[in-house]
Amino acid sequence: MSKNARTSGERAGKPLNEAEFPGVYFPMPFKRLLASVTALALGLSGCATVETPPTGAVPGPALWAVSDADTTIYLFGTVHALPKDKNWFDGRIEKAFNASDELVTEVDIADVSGSTRALQAAGMLPEGQSLREMMTPENRQEYEAALVTLGLPVEALDRLEPWFAAMTLSLLPVLRSGYDTEAGVERALGTFAGENKKRGALETIDEQIALFDGMPVEAQLAFLDQTVEAVPSSTNSLDAMVAEWLEGDAKQLAALMNSEMKDPALYDRLLTSRNANWAGWIVQRMEQPGTVFIAVGAGHLAGKGSVQDQLRKRGLKVRRIW
Repeated sequence: MSKNARTSGERAGKPLNEAEFPGVYFPMPFKRLLASVTALALGLSGCATVETPPTGAVPGPALWAVSDADTTIYLFGTVHALPKDKNWFDGRIEKAFNASDELVTEVDIADVSGSTRALQAAGMLPEGQSLREMMTPENRQEYEAALVTLGLPVEALDRLEPWFAAMTLSLLPVLRSGYDTEAGVERALGTFAGENKKRGALETIDEQIALFDGMPVEAQLAFLDQTVEAVPSSTNSLDAMVAEWLEGDAKQLAALMNSEMKDPALYDRLLTSRNANWAGWIVQRMEQPGTVFIAVGAGHLAGKGSVQDQLRKRGLKVRRIW
C-alpha cells in the first residue's frame, strides 16, 4: 500500500466511473459522515458538555461563538449530506452568517474537481493488488455479502484501497435512501456566500486524504470491517443523528456517536488532534479584527476533546448561541 510502490504520476487500475456509482460524490472531508461515516463528520467519542437551553429557546442546529473586543468567530457544526426537505438555516444561523466577513470550512469547498481527482489518485491500489485478497476469509465473506445487498458485484471495489472502499460503502446506502450531498450544509453555505465573503480552509485536501491513506494497512482493513458491519443500520443511524443535530441536542448526538467510534487511536487521529490544531488556528485568528463563520463536521463540536474543549484549555470562553 506504500506510495513508493507506485510510479510517479501513475494511477493503478481505472478511475472510478460515476456511471457505476450514480449520485455518489466523494468530497472533502472524508468523515464517516453518512451513518457509518462517523470518523470525521459526525463521529466522536466521549460525553458532550451539557448545556441547558434558556426558556423559550427555539430548537435548531447548535451554534457557538468566541469573541473579544473586535473579533467574533462563530462555530457551526455541519452535516455533509441531507434530505432535500430539511430546513436548518434558522434566524440565529442566518444572522451570524450574514454578519461574517469570511466563511471557513475544513477544506476548500469550491475545489470539487480537485478533491475528486486527489481522492481517486490516492485511493487506488497498486497494479496487481486486490482489495478482497487482503481480507481474512471471514471478513471477505461479510464484505461480499454487503456489496450484494447494495446491488453491486463483489468485485466492484477490488481496485480501491481499504480506507477508500470504506468511504464508498459508507456513502452508498444513505445516498440511495434519499440523502444528497448537494443538500449538504457546506454546499448551501458556499452558495449563500456567493462572492461576498472571503473563503478560508482549516486543512488541505491532501492533509485530509493522508489521515486515512497514512494509516497502516491493518488499521485500514479494520476500519473497512467496521464499516461493513454498519451497512445494514447506516441509514437509520444517520436519520437519528440528523434528528438530534436539527434539535441542537449535542449531548444526545454525542451519545449516538459513541457507538460508532470505538477505536481510541482512530478517534485521536481523526478528531482530537485535528480539533487541537483548529483551536490553535482560532487562537491566532482572534488576534485579527473581523467576524468569521467556521463550518465543520458536527462531531468536532461536541464531546470530549471537541474544538470548544480545546479552546477552553487555551483560556478562551465559548458561548452557545440560542
